[in-house]
Amino acid sequence: MPRRNRPGPRSGSDPDPADQGGWTGVGHAAVAHTYRGPYLVRTVPGQQAVKAYRCPHCQQEIRPGTAHVVAWPQNMVEDGWSATGVSERRHWHSGCWQRQLA
Repeated sequence: MPRRNRPGPRSGSDPDPADQGGWTGVGHAAVAHTYRGPYLVRTVPGQQAVKAYRCPHCQQEIRPGTAHVVAWPQNMVEDGWSATGVSERRHWHSGCWQRQLA
């Protein structure tokens, strides 16, 4: 695979905050403000999605190879990664997650 020598958008990078109302960039994750409170959010490109998950919104399977969003409550990771923070992560269909921002 050829290597790029100049910085630029990565394949599967986090969404642009300007395009996703309610998002604020924080490192590799973004902060999304939902009616449930602030969440840290990362996008998972289809080529990196290797496992099946169940979307908490629609209860349908997110199949391997499907681009989706991983979100977890921000307050669960303020002091770094913890077993509680990891257990609160949820994989969402991108469209289902966008409904949470409304």
